[in-house]
Amino acid sequence: MIGLNDGEMKLRVTPIGNGTVIDHIPAGQALNVLKILGIDRTTEATISLLMNVASRRSGRKDIVKVEDRELREEEVNRISLIAPGATINIIRDRKVVEKRTVDMPDLIVGVLRCPNPSCISNTSEPIRSQLLVKSKNPVILRCVYCEQTIAEKIADYLI
Repeated sequence: MIGLNDGEMKLRVTPIGNGTVIDHIPAGQALNVLKILGIDRTTEATISLLMNVASRRSGRKDIVKVEDRELREEEVNRISLIAPGATINIIRDRKVVEKRTVDMPDLIVGVLRCPNPSCISNTSEPIRSQLLVKSKNPVILRCVYCEQTIAEKIADYLI
């Protein structure tokens, strides 16, 4: 909802009663967070999406609010790949009952495909991709099987 206050435009987003607020997402990554969560235009859930919001900590940030849904650990691990340092707030009865910072695991299994088309993890072999986290800031991943690295456009490799 947009309202006028002293001649100034202000954006007001209503708080959610129950669900998850993902804050401190790097600017421009909110749509990738929705992709990770499997949220598209067919969803019936109420979603609030704020992009390029002013942030004291990082200059600009995105925020995603998902009503009536608490994230699974696997979803949080996926989010950590594109938004390391994001915060997850679990809301129940309009109160924050849990707040934590996203922490990237040391090994990413079955979440990203290896960028090497010849890698065994991209064939019909019954194995899951495994990427070792070489660096968390900046994010640098290395395939366990072929040692190919991923350091840019990580969201492009989401499975």
